Amino acid sequence: MLVVNTQNAEIQECDNLCRTLKIMENIQNISYCTWAFVQFKSDRSQCNGICSTDLVLEFYQGHSPCVGEPLSRQEHSPSHGESALESNLVKYQIFKSVPGETQANPKEMCTSQLHLNALEIIRKKRDKQTLTKEEIHYFVKGVTEESIQDSQIGAMLMAIRLQGMTQEETVNLTQEMKAFGATLQWPKEWSGLVVDKHSTGGVGDKVSLILAPALAACGCKVPMISGRGLGHTGGTLDKLESIPGFNIKKNPEEMKTILSEVGCCIVGQTAELVPADKKLYAIRDVTSTVDSLPLIAASIISKKAVESLHGLILDVKYGEGALFKEIDGARELAQYLVDVGNHLGIRTVAALSRMDNPIGRCVGNSLEVIESIECLEGNGPKDLEELVTCLGGHLLHLCGKAESFKAGEKAIKDVLKNGSALDKFLAMLVAQGVTTDFAEYLCQGKEILKRAAKQEELKAEAEGIVQAIHSLPLAEVLHELGAGRNQPEESINHSVGVELLKTVGNKINKGDSWIRVHFEDSSLSEAQKIRLQKSLVIGEKFEDVPLVTEIIGA
Repeated sequence: MLVVNTQNAEIQECDNLCRTLKIMENIQNISYCTWAFVQFKSDRSQCNGICSTDLVLEFYQGHSPCVGEPLSRQEHSPSHGESALESNLVKYQIFKSVPGETQANPKEMCTSQLHLNALEIIRKKRDKQTLTKEEIHYFVKGVTEESIQDSQIGAMLMAIRLQGMTQEETVNLTQEMKAFGATLQWPKEWSGLVVDKHSTGGVGDKVSLILAPALAACGCKVPMISGRGLGHTGGTLDKLESIPGFNIKKNPEEMKTILSEVGCCIVGQTAELVPADKKLYAIRDVTSTVDSLPLIAASIISKKAVESLHGLILDVKYGEGALFKEIDGARELAQYLVDVGNHLGIRTVAALSRMDNPIGRCVGNSLEVIESIECLEGNGPKDLEELVTCLGGHLLHLCGKAESFKAGEKAIKDVLKNGSALDKFLAMLVAQGVTTDFAEYLCQGKEILKRAAKQEELKAEAEGIVQAIHSLPLAEVLHELGAGRNQPEESINHSVGVELLKTVGNKINKGDSWIRVHFEDSSLSEAQKIRLQKSLVIGEKFEDVPLVTEIIGA
C-alpha cells in the first residue's frame, strides 16, 4: 500500500472524487495495470472546502476484459457528505497493454511502478540484487526521456559492470532498449529472408561491404545498420563515405524501397531507432564500462532486433587487434550474444575469428573499398574470402536459402565468381546516392577514388617467411595519420591507409618492399617507421591456420 499526501492537491469538492485520478496519473505513468481502487481517508470536518486528505492507492490482481484499448474509466461521484466519505471507492480502469504481449501480474506491476526511483534501482544493482522488468523499464525510460541524471546513469552502468546481470535481466534490458524507439516492419512475403551480420570490430574488416550484396544476390534482404570507426577499428560507414555521394541517412520507407529494388542497404543509425543506446554508449565511453558483457549484448542485439531480423550472425573477434585478446573472453561474449538474440526471437549464430593480422591486404577506408570490389569480382585475398563465405554460408543456412552450411558457402562463392554480387553492390551505390557513371567506373576497377598525396614504402630488414603482421601497431599509426577518430564527431581522412605488399605466408627477401603507407601532410616519423617495422615478423616456417576457429549456436 502506498500513502500519498494530497494536502496541497487542489480538490475543491468532495463529491467529485474523480478529479483525484489526475493526481494518480501524475504520480507515475502506469501503463500495465488492470483494475485499480482509489480510496480516500479524511476527517469529515474537513470536507467543506479544500479537502486535506491522504490518498491511499490499493491495487489487486484481476483480468482485463480487453487488451490494448484506450484508457477508460468508470467514474463514481457519490453525493456530498457522509456518502462521499463512506462510499469512497472509485473503480478506475487504466489498462494499456501492448497487443500480443503477455500481461504481467497487475498487482506487482502497479505497486512497483509507484515505488520506483533511480536511487533505489542503483542501490539494488550495487548490492548485487536482481532488477525486475519494471525497474529496467523505468531506467531505460528515464534514459530515453532524460528524466534520470547522467551521473545516475553512470552509477548504474558501473554497478552493472561490477556486479553483472542475469540472463533474464540482460534480455529485459535489450527488450526495453528496443521498445523505446521505432521498429522496422517488412512485407509479409519477406518473412524468413531478412538477415544481417555484426562484427565486434577489427583491422581491415571490410566484410560487410562484400557480404551484404552477396547475400542479396542469393535472395536475402539485408537492412544493415552499421556504425563509424572509433579508436583503432575501422567503421563500415566511413569506408562507404569515401565514395562521393554515398548517403548513409535513410528513413525506414527509403530502406524498404532499396531492399525491394536491390536487396541490401547499409545505413547509419537514426534517432528513432534505439535512442537509449546512443546515450548509454556515450556514457559507457567516459565511465570505463564499455567492456561490460550485459551492456555490450544489449547494445548490439537491441539495434539488430529493431531490424525485425529472421537470422543474425555475429563475428566475434579475438587476438591482438580485437577487444578480447584471448579466445575465452570472446567465447563468453559470443555465447552471451547468441543467447540474448535467440531469446528475442532472432535465430542467432556466432563465429569466433582471429584478429592478429589485418584482414586482407588493405587497411584504410578508400583502400578497403577498392579491395572489396576486387573480392566482389572473385579476386579477393584468401583470408577475406574465407571469412565472407563462412559468415554468408551460415546465414543462408539459417534462413533456409541453403540446405546446409556447405551449400550456403558454395552459393556465396558462386555469386562472387559470376559477378551478381558486384551487380548488387553497384545497384546499392546508386540507390544510396552515388551517380551511375561513378558507380560503374568504380566497379570496373578504375582509380577514381581520391588518393592520398604521399606514399612511402618500407623494406624488409631480414629474409625468410612472413609469420605475422601485427595489426594493432598498423592501426595505431594510421590513427595518428588521420584515418581514425577519438570522438564520434571527429572528421577523418578517407585516403590514409596501408597496402600490404607481402602478407602472412609469403617468402620475403631482405630489402623487399613489404608495405606502402598512404598519408597526406607530414612525413612518417622515425618512431612510426620503427613501430611499423616491428609489426612484421619474419621466420623460417609458417603454419597456416583457419581464420574462423569456432561456431557457436549452429
